[in-house]
Amino acid sequence: MPFQTAAVGDKIPEVTLTYVPYDAHADPNACGRPVPLKSSKDFAGKKVVIVGVPGAFTPTCSETHVPGFIEKLSELKSKGVDEVLIYSITDAFVMYGWSKVVGGADKGIKFVGDANGELATKLGLSQDLSSMGFGQLRSKRFALVIDDLVLKYVGVESGPEVSASSADAVLKSL
Repeated sequence: MPFQTAAVGDKIPEVTLTYVPYDAHADPNACGRPVPLKSSKDFAGKKVVIVGVPGAFTPTCSETHVPGFIEKLSELKSKGVDEVLIYSITDAFVMYGWSKVVGGADKGIKFVGDANGELATKLGLSQDLSSMGFGQLRSKRFALVIDDLVLKYVGVESGPEVSASSADAVLKSL
């Protein structure tokens, strides 16, 4: 059952996301096989930041939102973050292709896909962007800090800006 909206203190729902592991020696024109990332198993005992974006390859996501997390990765790690995941409602292949363009995967950031929008829907963080030509199921722009499966920070944008979901906002919350 979906939350009204995810809130601090909520437990992260059971979902399976997928990502293509970064391989520096892979053919740049090829894509590896996606592997599952299960929230209950892979987030247990860890501090995980999930950065939700409405779309891969979109201007604000590519030029502002994700670069902030790439630039501040070492600061996030120094504050105890074990993993940073860039999340979108799409498949792992698109996310892998996008990671090659914006960077970050080579530094350990996982670009994860959720083709059915399971995580965003269960957390009440999905939206209909069909009026913009993006389709009925997209993620809101958000950032979550999860500590051992519990939400410790929830920053959701109400418009196109990047403030509550920025790397700086996440750093302040840690």
